[in-house]
Amino acid sequence: MKNIISKYPTNLCLVVVVALTLSCSKKGGSGGGDVTPVDKPKDTIDLTPSPVGDVVGKVIVGYQGWFAAIGDGSPINRYWHWAQTWEEQPSPTNTAIKSWPDVRDYTNTFPTKYANLNNGQPANVFSSFSDQTIDVQFKWMKQYGIDGAALQRFNPSGLEGPVRDAMAAKTKIAAEANGVKFYIMYDISGWKNMQSEIKTDWTSKMSVYTSSTAYAKQNGKPVVCIWGFGFSDENHPFTAAQCLDVINWFKSKGCYVIGGVPTHWRTEDSDSRPAFLSAYSALDMISPWMVGRIGNKSESDNFYGTVNRPDVAYCKAHGMDYQPCILPGDLQEHQRVHGDFMWRQFFNMKSVGAQGLYISMFDEYNEGNQIAKTAESQDFVPAGSSFVTLDEDGTACSSDYYLRLTGDGAKMFKGLIPLTPTRPTPVK
Repeated sequence: MKNIISKYPTNLCLVVVVALTLSCSKKGGSGGGDVTPVDKPKDTIDLTPSPVGDVVGKVIVGYQGWFAAIGDGSPINRYWHWAQTWEEQPSPTNTAIKSWPDVRDYTNTFPTKYANLNNGQPANVFSSFSDQTIDVQFKWMKQYGIDGAALQRFNPSGLEGPVRDAMAAKTKIAAEANGVKFYIMYDISGWKNMQSEIKTDWTSKMSVYTSSTAYAKQNGKPVVCIWGFGFSDENHPFTAAQCLDVINWFKSKGCYVIGGVPTHWRTEDSDSRPAFLSAYSALDMISPWMVGRIGNKSESDNFYGTVNRPDVAYCKAHGMDYQPCILPGDLQEHQRVHGDFMWRQFFNMKSVGAQGLYISMFDEYNEGNQIAKTAESQDFVPAGSSFVTLDEDGTACSSDYYLRLTGDGAKMFKGLIPLTPTRPTPVK
């Protein structure tokens, strides 16, 4: 998701560098990365404009659900998001992914033109459209303590519309069956007629899902998120007036509205268009985008002081909830350091007083930001391929490691385990 945005330069100017002694353990075990806390507990901002609900006080994952394959029975019947040319099987020269999935839990998989895995097994991929696949993925969410999924919904017109409609229905079934909440998250990237069509889509198709027992509610209202307002690139050309109109329309329909907004929404510079603060401030919850902005613990600490703390202060003063992104890191770019990068963000966002957390992303194998099960070693990637695996820094990690780490982060966020800068999750 949002891969267009993450490729844009951000021109971030970090004004304050938080002085820290950082330790990055390269060894396995049940802990790692002891550091000096950014703030003492007395400095923690602790104000919750909204009570705990299905997003406040909870950990949500961004759920793409956008993988398909020829022969999977889906309306698109193509290798959707696996390959550059969807009509052909994925291969080393026809690929759209940066990380290789672990497919051992799926009963239905589909062939590719990659060489067999280094363990001799066929290099097959899954389809999100398969009922067993989506059920397994929501079982993982439940098993690992994830509270809900934000189902990504792009412009539903054209070729992709029918499969996106089908995935909304399948998400409802899987969420209800597994006791996990979900809500619709519109990504308006490239959506030319967004202002009118998003209203029609909600009224005629998506609003029906709010009657589900699994549909997320906050402050007694169904949750809807709109990602893309205010970004300063040609793929998001909407004016502040257009965005404010859409926000107010959803609120008039009784919705609790989250905005997936630029990192620098509050200062209205860098990745944000100017003169957008009136639109941002109309939102019930702010969820600033962080993919491509930070890639290590030191950068997370810098953002804590220069961005996150002032963000929370603004939200506190304006009665808004704050749902920052938590990133596992781009695996292919060697950002993860066996979870220490992600854990540092959990620690910082708990310390800053965030009202909710948004994991970017659950199944984003295209950008390498996924927490879903991933090839743990070179035994589980195609022979001769260049896919980086979870043990890339010399620390062996199980394929579910980032699911387990997210579960522990959720426990710390909710106060079920103490606030600690030391990663508690065993790598195996």
